[in-house]
Amino acid sequence: VQLQASGGGLVQAGGSLRLSCAASGRTFSRNVMGWFRQAPGKEREFVATIGWSGGSTYYADSVKGRFTISRENPKNAVYLQMNSLKPEDTAVYYCAASIRYSGRLYTGGDVDYWGKGTQVTVSS
Repeated sequence: VQLQASGGGLVQAGGSLRLSCAASGRTFSRNVMGWFRQAPGKEREFVATIGWSGGSTYYADSVKGRFTISRENPKNAVYLQMNSLKPEDTAVYYCAASIRYSGRLYTGGDVDYWGKGTQVTVSS
């Protein structure tokens, strides 16, 4: 099973990026998926999660109103649209999936599969 994240890059503050994550090796259409991030010198933290049907989404307070998570089950993919980016959003972003849960992810302990990460750098 692989989760391949892409779409990271360098952007100025106030700009936008769209991260994509494509899963292969098994389907996650009945499972929760999400995004976490890890900034230099900090622990990995929850960013957003989306339930199996796409009908339930949850966000960290720090990104609420700026980021939008979505998914396309036929493509076995999850996305993260990031708008109004801030320098404090700079981090490696990891997509994540759980085969134990269908609703939401709370912490890294809920995750069964991690992607390799994609770097997002926001300049001031």
